[in-house]
Amino acid sequence: ATLALDVRSESIVEAQKRLGMKEGFDVGLEMSGNPQAFRDMLANMCHGGKIAMLGIPEREMSIDWTTVVFNMLTIRGIYGREMYETWYKMTVMLQSGLDITPVITHRFSAEEFQQGFDAMLSGQSGKVILTWREG
Repeated sequence: ATLALDVRSESIVEAQKRLGMKEGFDVGLEMSGNPQAFRDMLANMCHGGKIAMLGIPEREMSIDWTTVVFNMLTIRGIYGREMYETWYKMTVMLQSGLDITPVITHRFSAEEFQQGFDAMLSGQSGKVILTWREG
């Protein structure tokens, strides 16, 4: 992982330019649930690219299946059954130096759980963390 992108303020094309990329992405993690962000990701993937669908769209969304088919893209939905494999891969990425702090936008104590849910529901958050630590 090289970049976490806030799709509300930056386009995938801008990010590719900033990274000096000439071709699309090999791997995409769609975490926003934003339909336009997902369609933009599809349009900017390499042939044979793989996408993990982690964000949940509010409603059904249309995509360009021609792009998926002709670019040989793989789209996978991910949820709890994959968690052990996901934890292992994430541990490897973290040990390799991956900085995930840009993804974490809010931290709350367990007692402030409602503020955490409100932040998530606002659409103005990335990862929201609740902690059970004292102090």
